[in-house]
Amino acid sequence: MSTISLVTGGSRGLGRNTALSIARQGGDVILTYLKGAEDAKAVVAEIERMGRKAVALQLDVSNIAAFPAFANAVRSALTERWERSSFDHLINNAGHGEMATLADTTEEQFDALFNVHVKGVFFLTQALLSLLADKGRIINFSSGLTRVSFAGFSAYSAAKGAVETLTLYMAKELGSRGITANTIAPGAIETDFLGGAVRDIPGYNEAFATITALGRVGLPDDIGPMVASLLRPDNHWVTAQRIEVSGGQSI
Repeated sequence: MSTISLVTGGSRGLGRNTALSIARQGGDVILTYLKGAEDAKAVVAEIERMGRKAVALQLDVSNIAAFPAFANAVRSALTERWERSSFDHLINNAGHGEMATLADTTEEQFDALFNVHVKGVFFLTQALLSLLADKGRIINFSSGLTRVSFAGFSAYSAAKGAVETLTLYMAKELGSRGITANTIAPGAIETDFLGGAVRDIPGYNEAFATITALGRVGLPDDIGPMVASLLRPDNHWVTAQRIEVSGGQSI
């Protein structure tokens, strides 16, 4: 029986690459999207061309009140598409960035970051616990910016730091069910993050490349396959770890 992985924010960027990497490894996928319904459909179609199953569901990870209905939608998808009552892997990837100095960050920006990256991850995981199979996996996305500082990311990095601590508690409290929980911390990646700044602005790209041991910034293809590899059955003994995938950024 194939595994089923739920990837939030799976319609683009690192979420899309993660979903496709899981499918290439032989897994099925439930992916979520916020507004990009057509992008999500395209990812589903690409996964199905690999001979795997996939479903796309709309989800706003900042809207905690909608999580019970979302859990019901997941339950229905599992029953109708897979004839199952549980899924195997939860990958909390969905998120956004804000670049503002400590002095200039607004309360609105701060709350938006914590609502998505901390509160959303906490309560979505809670809402899905009854559907997550025993011996399942949780992977939460963090950032290389929790280890080193880069001016303008204080609120974003604080939220990601909270996710890393939350992951430790998930590993501790869910370990009795055989569920592992780990954090993936990418470095600078060429995606739509911050409007594609690292990808599209040469100055940013060069600045991060010069502080990376492997001499370039990351690509989505550097992250998705690593996440998929962590979900392999023979990685069942890895839990409560922060795994940085940055090409040696700022070492």
